Amino acid sequence: MLQLEKETADIAHPFYLGKKCEVLQDMNRHLETVLKEKRALRRRLIKPKCQESLPIEATFHKYIVELLTEAVTFIERLESHLRTIRSIPQIPKMMKDMDIAMKKTEVLVIDLEELAEQILKWREVQKEVYSDSIRNIAEMDFSLSLT
Repeated sequence: MLQLEKETADIAHPFYLGKKCEVLQDMNRHLETVLKEKRALRRRLIKPKCQESLPIEATFHKYIVELLTEAVTFIERLESHLRTIRSIPQIPKMMKDMDIAMKKTEVLVIDLEELAEQILKWREVQKEVYSDSIRNIAEMDFSLSLT
């Protein structure tokens, strides 16, 4: 029995129960206040704060203008910064895709170089064929002119 009392002392002891009861009563009072002021709270939450004027000393007006300018610039750039931050987890995948694209490009460059070499060889062969055919035609014309 004594062991059970020791184990449950923080739960069942009147001192701790009294504290828990006080906390619950405070929470209950707070919720009752919220329910009573529900309409007023709802109006305050819906009404934007920017419509209320904030008293600022004249000496600080210059700084407020600078602050608002910086705030507008920050808000304009915020979406871009958020996109950048969201893309950070995708960087490894993007790097892998870029590596794959680079390898494919290298293969295409090699193929293009081979094709260029084949074209140059074909051009040389065509030049030889053309010059041979011109020489043959010239020889034929020469031999025909002799007869």
